[in-house]
Amino acid sequence: MWSRRIIIRFVSVFILIIMLLVSCQQRDYPADNEQLSHEEQIVIRFSHVVGENTPKGMAAIKFAELIKERSNGHVEIQVFPNGVLYKDGEELNALLRGDIQMIAPAISKITTLVPEWSVMDLPYAFKNADEVHSYVDSDVGQSLMKKLNVHNLLSVGVWDSGFKQLSNSIRPIEHISDLKDLRMRIMPSDILAEQFSSVDAYPKRIDFNTVFNQLQKGNVDGQENTFTNITSKNLHSLQDYLTVSNHGYLGYLLLMNNEFWDSLPKVVQTLLIDTLEEVQQWEWQLAKNLSDERLQEMEACECINIHYLSNQDVQKWASAFEPVYDYYAGKYDSKYINALPKNQSHH
Repeated sequence: MWSRRIIIRFVSVFILIIMLLVSCQQRDYPADNEQLSHEEQIVIRFSHVVGENTPKGMAAIKFAELIKERSNGHVEIQVFPNGVLYKDGEELNALLRGDIQMIAPAISKITTLVPEWSVMDLPYAFKNADEVHSYVDSDVGQSLMKKLNVHNLLSVGVWDSGFKQLSNSIRPIEHISDLKDLRMRIMPSDILAEQFSSVDAYPKRIDFNTVFNQLQKGNVDGQENTFTNITSKNLHSLQDYLTVSNHGYLGYLLLMNNEFWDSLPKVVQTLLIDTLEEVQQWEWQLAKNLSDERLQEMEACECINIHYLSNQDVQKWASAFEPVYDYYAGKYDSKYINALPKNQSHH
């Protein structure tokens, strides 16, 4: 009986000591990102809809690995690729509800909330990714970023996919007139719809994860996308013709729920931002390298007929798409067009 009392007393004292240690534990996040308590572990669920072998997919994995390493595992980025958690048309609402904390949608998909962002969809608006990055960093670009805050969204970066190409199963697209009557899959963007409508094609808004099935069933004739997205979903296996047109930029806005972001300790915000800046530079170079590699693979496989637009062709196509710029200017502030790099010498 006596020994039992001693054991109970010993256990009680032991529990009290543990409680005191926990209550006295440092609650501020250490500036050097050293170990945090398990109670303070932060989980960020990052959902996206493309494959893991794309620039976005690979960058998401790298970001998660670096954050785990630099926070000693106490900030965890859980990556859900290929739309396994939320489909193409679902992830934005899930982020706004707070069901997930981070997404990286194509910029076109943000235009349903902030239609001015569709300036990025204008055909031949940019010659290369460097021009895109400069535009986003400009005053006009940053004003577009601020428009996201109204919707409880915070942009923490931009990742490249590359420039879009055209594919279809009907005929070679060598001249702009070859697009006539083709049913082309697009992302949800009024500007992209106008782009194809202006040349008498039929734009069809279809979620990315269902494009393969829609092409397979013959519900659409073709689509526009980057080399890495085309090959990651094996879309070229269903298409007979590919035109290397580089007619539009496709990039992703890294978005977080603003309310969730504000709840994070400053040191964690700093860790995330610093790491994302590093990963962003790495992703930009990766996107360029992978785009070149995927084109070479399609050239080597001889599984699809590839046509390249000449510089003269590009000028003709750009002129043909001018009405799309008029359409944008008629709906939104023309300052977004005037600030494009190609128009800077005119102002």
